[in-house]
Amino acid sequence: MKQSSILCLDVKGFDLYIEDLANLLRDCVHDGASVGFVQPFSLENSRGFWVGKIRPSLVSGETTLMIATVAGEVAGTVQLCTGSMPNQTHKGEVSKLLVSPKFRKRGTAKMLMAELEKQARDRYFTLITLDTRTGDNAEPLYKLLGYETAGVIPGYAQDPHDTGKFDPTTYMYKQL
Repeated sequence: MKQSSILCLDVKGFDLYIEDLANLLRDCVHDGASVGFVQPFSLENSRGFWVGKIRPSLVSGETTLMIATVAGEVAGTVQLCTGSMPNQTHKGEVSKLLVSPKFRKRGTAKMLMAELEKQARDRYFTLITLDTRTGDNAEPLYKLLGYETAGVIPGYAQDPHDTGKFDPTTYMYKQL
């Protein structure tokens, strides 16, 4: 694999990479990723999500945003969300693990998750939680990385391409 690196973005870095992040999310949703969005999903919709939801959470410190680059190109991203209630300051949540369809099967997701776990440990977190569409490509990855299944909720989220289909989601956790 060409030279790759993981970067933790502050707001300034986010502003530099916003177009890459918007393209990445759009490409992943168009490829079938179940990450909260349904078709039609435009670049403008994607940009709106990043600017309207993620940028403010970076400013507040509730989100740590990581990107993976390969030869200078954004290959993937993940977020560690920490904005929680006072009785949950020991945990973080994985959000929007995305790898560009053209960079899959190269270890990008594993590298992003390793950095996310490092960031969680640096904050003295003892628990990480996440949810993923049941049967999705990410589920075996999370299991390989040591995440355990807490349960499955049927009919949890609308399929990104089929408005009449609702997919189950699997809740997972890892104790650090």
